Parts: sequence; structure tokens; C-alpha cells
Amino acid sequence: MKLSGADIIVRTLIEQQVEVVFGYPGGQILNVYDSLYKYQDEIKHILTAHEQGAAHAADGYARATGKVGVVMATSGPGATNLVTGIATAYLDSVPMVAITGNVPTTQLGTDSFQEIDITGITLPITKHNYVVGSVETLADTIREAFRLAKSGRPGPVLIDVPKDIQVAVTEYTPQEPVEPEPRQAAKLMRIEAAADAINLSQRPFVYFGGGLVNSDAQEELCELAEILDAPIGCSLMGISGIPTMHPRFLGMQGMHGHYASSMAMHRADCIIALGVRFNDRVTGNRAKFATNAKIIHIDVDGAELDKTVSAAHSMRGDLKLTLQKLIPLLTPKKLPEWRKTIEGLKFEERRSLDNRPGLTPRAAILTLNKFIGENTPVATDVGQHQMWAAQNLCFSNKRRFLSSGGLGTMGFGMGAAIGAAVATKERTVLVTGDGGFGMCLNELATAVTYGIPLVILIMNNGVLGMVRQWQTLFFDKHYSNTVLGRKTDFVALARAFGADGAGAANLEELHIALEKAFSSELPFVVDCRIDKDEFVLPMLPPGGSMDDIITRVELGGGENE
Repeated sequence: MKLSGADIIVRTLIEQQVEVVFGYPGGQILNVYDSLYKYQDEIKHILTAHEQGAAHAADGYARATGKVGVVMATSGPGATNLVTGIATAYLDSVPMVAITGNVPTTQLGTDSFQEIDITGITLPITKHNYVVGSVETLADTIREAFRLAKSGRPGPVLIDVPKDIQVAVTEYTPQEPVEPEPRQAAKLMRIEAAADAINLSQRPFVYFGGGLVNSDAQEELCELAEILDAPIGCSLMGISGIPTMHPRFLGMQGMHGHYASSMAMHRADCIIALGVRFNDRVTGNRAKFATNAKIIHIDVDGAELDKTVSAAHSMRGDLKLTLQKLIPLLTPKKLPEWRKTIEGLKFEERRSLDNRPGLTPRAAILTLNKFIGENTPVATDVGQHQMWAAQNLCFSNKRRFLSSGGLGTMGFGMGAAIGAAVATKERTVLVTGDGGFGMCLNELATAVTYGIPLVILIMNNGVLGMVRQWQTLFFDKHYSNTVLGRKTDFVALARAFGADGAGAANLEELHIALEKAFSSELPFVVDCRIDKDEFVLPMLPPGGSMDDIITRVELGGGENE
């Protein structure tokens, strides 16, 4: 059948089993939006308040499902407003396809109204991008983008479609949904060498990240830890990869990770790293990182191997398939001394937990835990609240913690929560701060308009808390532009948007507010007031090693520990 380029875009998305698209229309993509109108019974479109919110929503949709998220925008500012969302997905290996309109091919390079070289802009933050040059190649370009987005290490792909390509007509033949490229295990020779090293270890530590979730290798991870009698830790991106209450799981490792997890990695003689990239938040001073450990690193992306730390054994391959070949080569262990050490570290961690009475950040998140179901997605923005959530939330199922790790994008949370709620059809929680919420609160309009069930917990301290924490510790308390001093009434604001809300100044009020929030038919904002001098602890100082980890801070008249 003969179709216009715009119809081919929409028909190919439907062919690829896309159920929902997030976006914002404009002049150079109006033909595609006209096609979305034609096919509205087969594909849904969510109109966000801003293109960045649409990109984060597509990202959240993908994180919560493992499917490819799709976002659309017009040329010029519409396309550039996607950039932060695309970069966020790129740094966290999230499969996404972004489709932008552009001026006709005859006007490219002439500085036409709202013309921008979006492929040039996004080249460093996409797996690949395309300018479609003919309508005949359009459908196959979209199919190739989907295959690329979900193959190997997932990531975003952008397709820029000039206006005349959208209008042109050609033959369209439907095809089956594309499959990702076949997965492959690492080379057997490398697996055997790694197994020999692991078998010699007496203090093994299993460390995983988002790559484990993408590979669906949770069962293999747990089997590996059992055979080795090893504790398990994770990166920020690994949270919810295995149940929080798994008896071997010590939690997140790194700059603001759990004390026991970070110190266990520091004392290990063998670190089996699965789908992680050893960034600076994990290692601290790399010259002092894991100096007594042999690192066994498995990753689907060979570029990550030996990039920041040198591994004794590096294996490029799919985690699940590689672990299935590695595990039979391992000798089962019983390591009572190592287990005793781990129990000691867990005891030290319990001693350092913040158990003060009242509405502390930890108490707030523990209260939230009482309302979260096994399948509840939780998104965060970036800052102190993100770390409090990462440290204290409990998850039963994978893909239920959505947070910007690599780019650290304030304003990520609302869009991501909307995308996760649309994807899972579950009431979704956003844990945010007053700073982060201020960057994305316009998407409350989206949640209200589409009846998306969100619970928004604002950890409101009136400051940019994480930056202020650094200013307190390392900049002689020079609070330059981190005191917000805003007079915004978030509960009144929520109601102005058509949502609902309640404030909380103590634990009892927080419990009551969350009860209302989780029973409300409207998006619900909980304005939770906390002290501006609350700290995220533990903390690894910049440039420090695990020997420098901070678990206690004294602040003049009081202390936070």
C-alpha cells in the first residue's frame, strides 16, 4: 500500500508494537501528528507540558518495562529541549527512539525558521542518529533504530525527518517487529581463566549494576553468590535488581552507599563486577581503590572494560550467557571467616544508622516503605533525597527504582514517574526535593490531565541540600546560591493544577498525608518539611578512599550521625 512518510512513521511504530508515544507537536512535525490522529485507536500519545518532560517520560517507560520508549518533537527548540532527556538515557543505557521533524531538505543549512542540526548536537549522546534522506528508506531506518536501541548495551537513537519526507508518498509493506542482535557469551578461554582466579579467592564480593537488569541475569547472580558464599552489593543503577531483603544483599556501594557494602568491597580479595562501569562515585580515589582485590569484570560493552580500573580478567559478553558458562566452573565455598567479617560490618552499619526520633529523612523514607506495594515504581530526582531513597527504600521486583545515575539530572523525576505509571498502570511514587521539583512541576498538568496516579513526596528543606552539604564540609559554609528562600506553597500549587496535597511537619502528619495520597484518585503532593542541615551519610569525600569514609558529622550545637 502507498502511504505518506508521516503515515509510514506511525504505521511502523505500531508494527514495532509501540503502544504509547510521548511528545509535543509543532510546525515541522504536524504531518506526523495528523497521522497520530488517524491511528489514535491503535497508538496512544501523551502530550506533556514540555519536551524535556516527554523525553524523561519515554525514559521512565523504558526503565520500567525494558521496552523501547518513544518520544517526538518538532524542529529547533522542540528538538533541543529533548537533549537533556536523551543524554540522561544515554548515560544510563536506556533504550529510546526520539523522532524529530525538521525543515524540508531543500532548506537544510539555510538557517530556516526553527532549523537546527539536531543530529550534530546529539551525536555524542546517542548510539546512532539519522537524517532521513528519502521516504523509501524511512520505514527501514525506524526498524534499524529500534534494533540498535535494544541491542547489546541499550541506548537512545534519534531519527530526524525533514518535512518533505513526511509529505512524500511511497510503498509501505508491514513487517514483523525487529529483534535485537543475538546475544553472545564471553570467550570460553577468558571465562576459564576468570574461574581459576575466583576459585582461589577467600573474600569474594559480587557487585552488579544496571547491566544485570538489562540481561535479566538475576537468578544467575544469586546462584553465583551462593556458590561463592559471597556478599552482594550494587551500584545506584542496580537498585531493585534483586529483592532488597535478599539475605546476601548489602545494598548500594559507593560515595553515599551502605557502609557494609562499601567496606566489604574495600576488603575483598576478589570483586566479580557484573554490568557496572566503575565511575568516580564508586571508586573514589582510583589509585587506592580495591588495592588488595583481583577484579573480574563482565560487561556487554567492551569499551567499559579496563576504562577506569584495571581488571585482572575482563570478559566482553552478555551477562546471563556468560554467567551460565562461568558458574559450572566454580568450586562451591564455605567462608566462615569472611562471613564473620561481613556480619561485623553490618553491625557497624547498624550502629551508625540515623535513629533519632522525629521527622528525619530516614524516618520519612521508612514511613513511605509502609505504603509501597511489591510492584510500585519509585522515581527520584537528583540530590540528597535521591540518596536517602536509594539507601532506605525496599523493593521486591526489578525495574521498580528509576533514578538518573550517570548524568544526575535534576528535573528527571516527574517525567520518569509519569512514564512508569503509564507503562505499568501502577500508582507510582516520586521522591523529590524542593529544588528538583521546581524544575519539573509543570508536568503536574500532564498527570492531572491524563489521570495518572502519582504520589509525590517532596523532601522540602528550603535549600539545594546536596550542594549545601558540600559547602558545609568543604567550602567553609559559604552558602552561595543554595538557599532557595522561595515562598511556594506546594499544597496550594498542587490544587491549582487540579491535583491534591497535604503538608507534614512531623511523622504523624506524614503518615496521615501518605494515607490520603495512596487512596486519592488524583495526583497527590506531600510537602514533607525537613531540616536544612540534614546530611546524607555515609559519605566518601571527593578524592578520598574508603579509609576516609565519613559516617558522622558534628554541626555546632548538634550532630548528625
